[in-house]
Amino acid sequence: MTRSVQALAYSRPSVLESSQAGQLLGLETAGGLTPRGAEPHPRFFAGFLASPRVAARGLLAVADVASARYYQRTLLSSLDPVVTGNGDRLRFESFSGCCGVYARLDVLQDGLGGAQTGHGTTNVDVNNPLREALSRIAGDDPLHLRVGPEEMAVTTLDGPVVEKKVPLPDRWLRGFAEAQVVSAGFDLRAELSAPEAVRFLRALPRSSGNASRGAQWVVPTGRTLRPTTRPVAGAVCLPGPERLVTLQRVLRHATALRVYGPVADGSAAASAWEVVLPGMRLTLTLSPDASRGFSGEGGVLDALATDDAAADAELVSVLLAWEPRIEPADLSEQSGLPVERVRAALTRLGTAGRVGYDLADAAYFHRELPYDADRAERHNPRLVAARQLAGSGAVALDGEPAAVASGDRRYQVREKDGVLSCTCQWWADYRGRRGPCKHALAVRMVRRGAPVAGGVR
Repeated sequence: MTRSVQALAYSRPSVLESSQAGQLLGLETAGGLTPRGAEPHPRFFAGFLASPRVAARGLLAVADVASARYYQRTLLSSLDPVVTGNGDRLRFESFSGCCGVYARLDVLQDGLGGAQTGHGTTNVDVNNPLREALSRIAGDDPLHLRVGPEEMAVTTLDGPVVEKKVPLPDRWLRGFAEAQVVSAGFDLRAELSAPEAVRFLRALPRSSGNASRGAQWVVPTGRTLRPTTRPVAGAVCLPGPERLVTLQRVLRHATALRVYGPVADGSAAASAWEVVLPGMRLTLTLSPDASRGFSGEGGVLDALATDDAAADAELVSVLLAWEPRIEPADLSEQSGLPVERVRAALTRLGTAGRVGYDLADAAYFHRELPYDADRAERHNPRLVAARQLAGSGAVALDGEPAAVASGDRRYQVREKDGVLSCTCQWWADYRGRRGPCKHALAVRMVRRGAPVAGGVR
């Protein structure tokens, strides 16, 4: 498994301090991008939080996911949460070490006391002493939040005094991107009131003892959700329900629970669970199975397989400005591209960590993840293999179906209603539910005339 080391450098540890004016929460930032370019320690916000206790527990929930493995649990270091300033909100994001759970806390303008934020993306230090301090916040005494160095210290930082080096596998990067693409295909399936949300979530298992049972399902019934043994009409997949346990941190403050997912087709599917809080939203997105990360879902491969999408993404990226809501129709007008090509470009930008997806707004948002997420494309196994097949002359397009020689076998690829199918084992196993196989991708590349790297079969 390809991996690199992500180095995070902070000017000092994040701390929660007391003063005569109340408590001061200082979240230190590492390097990140802003409208002014790359900065070693960007400053995004300074102001009072409207609901300190809720914000503290929401931030802890995001940190919980960053440090967790929900499958094959082993001790490992975690990547500090990512924070993005979008002008009217702060977004804290994390991704689990097992690549199966994505978490985001959106602190909206009401939660920020009506204050504006800066623009940009970086990591924030969430260390163990800070976690312990946040967990002790019990009241709603004034809490001043600072994201970035103190104003007077911005120009006097001599260099980092805290450094973290974290292994960052390529499948983690791919999973972070796939989670956004998968979410973009969800719709709101159910909304529970606060009492029903608490009742439902507290009844879920807290351990992984039942994870081997496979996919589980729930269906909206009246004002609540009830378990069902099969994906009936309107059902939502609840894969690995114990992975929602981190929502327990904020349950007492919940005003509603929203559930998102795709149309049930009988197969295990990802789903998203959003707890609505005063001035905030906490969302967990779960992969289709506790043992199956987002990195192999393949939802981005079609968008990565064309040169048009690469050029379109480059054009669209110039038009982004850390907007909290990206409207494809507006980008279409500004860029001169059809809306469908703008959407493909946004998918490609998602693989580089440059856009995320907000289910509550049903819209993409701009952010620039602070690592080389382009590796997610360069090292995607199916994409690399497809380019080798296309570049080595293994694809024959004479007649229908197309033929692809791979190893000592020959596969047939057919197209129906724009969807490619294949005679390989991958297609037989997944029927397109985890994206196209390498043979179908190679055929698509050759048909579109995309330049590919040469290679062996």
